[in-house]
Amino acid sequence: MRRIDEIADKYVEDVLELSPLYATSLGVPGHDHELDDFSPAGFAAQAELERATIAALEAAEPVDERERIAKEAILERLRLSLERYEAGDTYLGLNVLASPIHDMRGVLDLMNTEGEEAARNIAARLSAVPDAVDQYIETLRAEAAAGRVAAKRQILEVAQHCDNWNGAKGVDTDFWAKFTGSVTIDGKPVSSGPLRIALGNGADWARFAITKFAVFLREELAPQAPEKDAVGRDRYSRASRYFIGADIDLEETYAWGWQELARIEADMRATAERIKPGASIEEAVELLDADEAENFTDKELFRDWMQELADSTIADLADKHFDIPEQIRTIDCKIAPTEDGAIYYTGPSEDFTRPGAMWWSVPEGQKLFGKWREKSTVYHEGVPGHHLQVGQTMARVELLNRFQRQIMWCSGHGEGWALYSERLMDQLGYYDEDPGGRLGMLDAQAFRAARVVVDIGLHCEFAIPEDNPFGWRPGEEWDGEKMFEFMKAHTRTIEDDMLKFERNRYLGWAGQAPSYKVGERLWMQAREDYKARKGADFSLKQFHTDALNLGSMGLDPFADALGRL
Repeated sequence: MRRIDEIADKYVEDVLELSPLYATSLGVPGHDHELDDFSPAGFAAQAELERATIAALEAAEPVDERERIAKEAILERLRLSLERYEAGDTYLGLNVLASPIHDMRGVLDLMNTEGEEAARNIAARLSAVPDAVDQYIETLRAEAAAGRVAAKRQILEVAQHCDNWNGAKGVDTDFWAKFTGSVTIDGKPVSSGPLRIALGNGADWARFAITKFAVFLREELAPQAPEKDAVGRDRYSRASRYFIGADIDLEETYAWGWQELARIEADMRATAERIKPGASIEEAVELLDADEAENFTDKELFRDWMQELADSTIADLADKHFDIPEQIRTIDCKIAPTEDGAIYYTGPSEDFTRPGAMWWSVPEGQKLFGKWREKSTVYHEGVPGHHLQVGQTMARVELLNRFQRQIMWCSGHGEGWALYSERLMDQLGYYDEDPGGRLGMLDAQAFRAARVVVDIGLHCEFAIPEDNPFGWRPGEEWDGEKMFEFMKAHTRTIEDDMLKFERNRYLGWAGQAPSYKVGERLWMQAREDYKARKGADFSLKQFHTDALNLGSMGLDPFADALGRL
């Protein structure tokens, strides 16, 4: 009997009962008409499930190495999640990207919109939004009573997101009306009858609830909120361990971030020289932005280009550099129905009938879409990035239990791999004839290195080094405005609206942003260690296969498991 796998699979079943949103994200049917319980009792039920599962795993003996890896990896994730809950970090979930309110809206993007059953599910789920919002308000009130309130900046920004979904930028930007209007039966819009009434009522109820939440945020929670964005060293340390899956030296990593950014920008200057001899980085950017062949002014045409690049990359890399399962040789590139400013990936459904997708929530003010700017983004979100990593994990039924395939996620492992993938494509020669694309890739790398600096520096309240390589504000303290100033100075490929969103994201989601660059650093170290162990038998393709076949996990248990191969 494979007791570890049995416990893991039971946990997944229990989580799907607690979280209909999770079920929809995995493509598991039967829950699409429901929403999660976001009350204090709902969060407590999830924590109790984690406690019980930890106890069961600790008492179980693995039957082989595969189960040993699974036990170590799952325990690391659950223990850290429970530790954050018991320390009272729940209130930090109110942020501009990953809050329960964003989850309620975002899950609708993954729902089937064709057929009577789909229409009934959507109407029911929308009608459940008021109760879910009331539950989350109850949780935030309880947190506030205990003295735990998110920073005012996050509260007001989330309120603005709510306004935007409700059509603050014009009638045609009302998400709820547009979404329910997209529902069809036999390919035709639902324009009359009971289902049309139910969909309309659902949209009205959701809009009302989101308006109520925005009012609560502005009038009740914001007056209690701290002006200070920093979460402090203790909460940051827990968040960092959770997002990276490794216990890093924060002072050393902060210092490394400064030096890594300087190294990347030196490479950018050399690449700018290839674009035009004697050109600075800024001059090279101006040349690329003025090149009509490198840019689109229509986001739909840009989406089509991203789709073509994603498809051709899968075809080119399959069987040559990676073992890409047949089920994931398809990916969708989509423009998101909102304008919040995020780029993100959603995985395929459990049965692969819904393909993985990369989404771009384009900010309202963005008018220029550069191929050179976003080539590395396609590699990051598609193949060999998230789509390969997530899809391969889901396809390895014979190697991984359901928890590992469906639930397990560590940002340091996942985002670290995606950033590693961007650099890998350079190492494989995909930028040899494209210095503009390489400059865009390096700028994306610089962007992630700058995030290490600002995120750790601000939240841990470290001073700006006196001897920093840029001579920038030596000895001063970080704040949100200096964070934006620094990111602006070291980012050439991101519009101001997008950069403001990114700044607010770091301020509200402490510890997550460094997981990309720190994760890449640990992935590179894992590859070097693997290469040293294999010696003359080292194969890059085999390293990728072996590493990805372990599934997602914290980077400390990942290094241990890979070291035993």
